[in-house]
Amino acid sequence: MATISLCMIVRDEAPVLARCLNSVKDAMDEIIIVDTGSKDATRKIAAEFADAVYDFPWEDDFAKARNYAFSKANMDYQMWLDADDVMLPEDAAGLKQLKSGLTADVVMLPYHVGFDAQGSPTFTYYRERLLRREKQFRWEGAVHETITPAGEILYAQPAVRHQKEHVNDPDRNLRIFKRLLAEGKTLTPREQFYYARELYYHACYAEAAGQLKAFLETDGWVEDKISACLQLSRCYRELGDQEAAKIALFQSFLYDEPRSEICCEIGSLLFAGERWREAAFWYRAALDAPFPAAGFTEGDTHDYIPYLQLCVCADRMGNLQEAKAYNDKAGRIKPHDAAYLANQAYFQTVLR
Repeated sequence: MATISLCMIVRDEAPVLARCLNSVKDAMDEIIIVDTGSKDATRKIAAEFADAVYDFPWEDDFAKARNYAFSKANMDYQMWLDADDVMLPEDAAGLKQLKSGLTADVVMLPYHVGFDAQGSPTFTYYRERLLRREKQFRWEGAVHETITPAGEILYAQPAVRHQKEHVNDPDRNLRIFKRLLAEGKTLTPREQFYYARELYYHACYAEAAGQLKAFLETDGWVEDKISACLQLSRCYRELGDQEAAKIALFQSFLYDEPRSEICCEIGSLLFAGERWREAAFWYRAALDAPFPAAGFTEGDTHDYIPYLQLCVCADRMGNLQEAKAYNDKAGRIKPHDAAYLANQAYFQTVLR
């Protein structure tokens, strides 16, 4: 049976660290925690769970800190988590079971980073989660760090949930990118993509759009390019340029088959212009779009959102029975969601 070293970097994570470690400790053979300068009780909590706790001076470089944590591992595989990550009991049990006969060099696991009111995942992508130690994988990137998967790669089902409860420094990532640029660093395509996203999150829409357009001219990963088209469209919407927003979405079709997120966004633009029939076409297309094998996935765009929007489109076109049928389909997916329940109450009034 394979063994796992959990390797974490932490700083001022006292409110969430025990939650994280309690959720995974039974699946781990070793816990290594590297503290990068906590001023709260993080180090004390870490010592209650970890086989070893190390100090590492923070240098505005996540890859350096993670590589240091990995260097302290002794087991067959190195696994990483952030302090505000958790695994549900069934996922932790699945991970423990996965250790039996494990031979892959890299294990990719689902990462749930967005949730609805009921706690169901709405935004998911795969991350390299377990790395075979003897292969000596190295983290790259001062921010939004990554390891490029290589060798035998296994996609498995146990999921990690990113359940953030507080933001220590919302400007940290953008500040790191700005420092790198000021030092004359040329960003890699991946770094440029994430730099653009940070600009968008900080409402720097024109600058973000420029970075996204430049990224689309690189040889970046196709999944990032599709996501960049979606982000670029949202920049243009914020800037009031609806036509450019649509063009950015259609550009994504150059890279792969239409994704549900893209179809829903096109539908949303047409919906905003009260073009109900055309909007409905794209929401139906979202229902038919396959889940991508990798990349970012907004789960609700595959079913719940299209059904809700098709309900409204049909209602606006005077097709009440069709509208109710779509809402019923939405309700079978999320029977307690406020939007479905509001529609249900509406139909009880107009369909007597």
